[in-house]
Parts: sequence; structure tokens; C-alpha cells
Amino acid sequence: MSYVFNIPYRSNAKLKHVIDKVKEDVKLQSYWKCANVMAIDRMGYTDHGPTHVKIVANLALKLMRILMDQQVKPSIVRCYGMKNEDAEVVVVLGSIFHDLGMVVIRHDHEKYSVLLAMEFIERCLTTIYSEEERAIISSEVMHAIVAHEVPNEPLTVEAGIVSIADALDMEAGRARIPFEAGKVDIHAVSALSIEKVEVIEGGKKPITIKITMSNSAGVFQIDELLKPRIESSGLQQYFHVIAEITGAEERKIIERFEI
Repeated sequence: MSYVFNIPYRSNAKLKHVIDKVKEDVKLQSYWKCANVMAIDRMGYTDHGPTHVKIVANLALKLMRILMDQQVKPSIVRCYGMKNEDAEVVVVLGSIFHDLGMVVIRHDHEKYSVLLAMEFIERCLTTIYSEEERAIISSEVMHAIVAHEVPNEPLTVEAGIVSIADALDMEAGRARIPFEAGKVDIHAVSALSIEKVEVIEGGKKPITIKITMSNSAGVFQIDELLKPRIESSGLQQYFHVIAEITGAEERKIIERFEI
């Protein structure tokens, strides 16, 4: 079992090492499969496995790099004197492990995610960090994992980024499986309305999130899922969200709804 897991590590050798470790970890990949069995097959939820994880990790890394380019200092740099490259490791690992607890249950899954992630975090960091550095990075990653889920409050830049990146994985493809399996509710219908999510550097604020919708039901995703994440992240001043409906007419998603 193997999954394509491409992350643009650029010149960050530490991040490359971490990604290589993730790619070769059979147990971790098996957990991702189990997370989707629980989420999709048993609960009728959206993808919480390798595809979702890869999307969130890439989004988080992009957000982190834009903010660092805008001279926003990561918490691991400000609090511990570590480097920007270490902040990239934190947001990628936080993204990779944030939903691991779905193998147990949906409720409080972020807490189970921390427990399950500990062995993998240590495995990824060994040989490239000292014992003290591993403890620092592990604590920052575990905070990012727990704080990605409302109402837990992100207290670091990195945790805020992971929480927002998780909410940004809202394009229609993620909801298609539960919808086609017969799940018709506001979560599925609103998610199917989201055609594209773009992260753009610059605009009114350092980061512009442009969301293209085929139906106004997509506003639910933005107002109920994305907005609370941004507001609780401590990073609200850096984000500007724009949502637009494409075409002259809204696309019909369902023909009829009965209770």
C-alpha cells in the first residue's frame, strides 16, 4: 500500500526528510485507510484519509510561506529561537496527523489523533533534531493537531494555519462520495456547490481566499466552517475571503428533498 504524497519542500532538507519518512511508513498509510473506512464507509462522512491530508498539508505549507514572506514570525521562531524551516515542519506534520484519530471515532477525534501521532512524530524527527528540539517540535505539532477542531483555540501561528487549511479543503470532490451514497443534507449540498478554492498572495490583505461556487448553498461552508476557523485562529487580520457564483444561473444540485 502506498500513496502519492507530494509536498514542495524546496531547499528545506529537514522537511524533505520528514516527507520521505511519511512516504515509507506502512503503518501510517494503513491508519489513513482505516480513517476513511470509518469516515466514509461507516459514517457517511467526507474523505479524511490520504487525499484530504495531502491537500491540507500543501495548503498549510503555502499559507505558512506567504505569511513568512510577509514578515509574520512563526511561533516556534518567536518562542524558541528556532528557524522558519522548522515552522514548515510543524505545519506539515500537524496537517498530516490532524485527523488520525478518525480511526477511533469522530467525536473528540483530535485528542485521539495526538495519542496516535506521537510515535510517528518521533520517528519523523529522529536523526535530524536533538532531543530538546524534538520535544519542542512535538509539542507544537500536538497543539496544532488538537487546536484544529473548534472550539479548541489555536495559540500559535502554526496551529492557526493548520486549522484554516483544514477548512479550505471544501471543493465538491470531497463531498461527492457521501452524496452519491445517498447522504443529502446541508453539509453535502453546500460542499457540492464549491467548485474551486484558490489561495492568492496579496490583495486587501496578505492572503486572499477566492472561492468559486455554482450554487449559493456554498455560503454555508464559508460561514459555518471556514469563518469560525479564521476568527479563532488569531490570524484574521491576514485573510480576505471572496466568494463568487459562476454562471448566469445557479446549478441545481438536488431535484427534491423530503423529511
